[in-house]
Amino acid sequence: MTLTAPGFAPVPLDLGDVLLLPWGAGLLRYAPGVARITADEEVALWNPIHETDPEAWILGHADGGSGDVAGFAVLDAATAALLGTVGLYWPNRADGQAAIGYRLLPEARGRGVATRGTAAAARWAFATAGVRRIELCHAVGNTASCRVADRCGFPLEGTLRASHRYGDGRHHDEHLHARLAGDPEPVAFGAAR
Repeated sequence: MTLTAPGFAPVPLDLGDVLLLPWGAGLLRYAPGVARITADEEVALWNPIHETDPEAWILGHADGGSGDVAGFAVLDAATAALLGTVGLYWPNRADGQAAIGYRLLPEARGRGVATRGTAAAARWAFATAGVRRIELCHAVGNTASCRVADRCGFPLEGTLRASHRYGDGRHHDEHLHARLAGDPEPVAFGAAR
């Protein structure tokens, strides 16, 4: 008998200097920041946002009680400035299999924000949502995402050949990383990683 995971019920995640807040109508003030993320060349290549209306994108990443999505605004805790996004969704909720992704503004890169946000969201999903496996895929050429996956305890499982069309319109090979609920926590990392 297959048991369906209970689903996502996003809550704020406080990492000290970084705060992850669930997307929703209360965060529509970050629409200009989402527009900046959408316009960023690196995001447009490796993780494009296809929704042209930033407010619609924000509302589309708010769960609405279905338990299907856990989208977080990644904020600077001191200034409340938008740094990026982290999100989880279910490729196979009945089997407890989730996927995770992230996007950062240029000024947030190189500070460990993606690593810490992704690790925190993964810990939360394992602890609260019945997730047994989280997959993280990225284009082989996106070496920064490979480092994030490694630092978050998502070992490389293989290469998916020509598996996804990226922002340049070409199908790229992807690395598939995954973490299981019972895997050990990664070695602690600091803001400099």
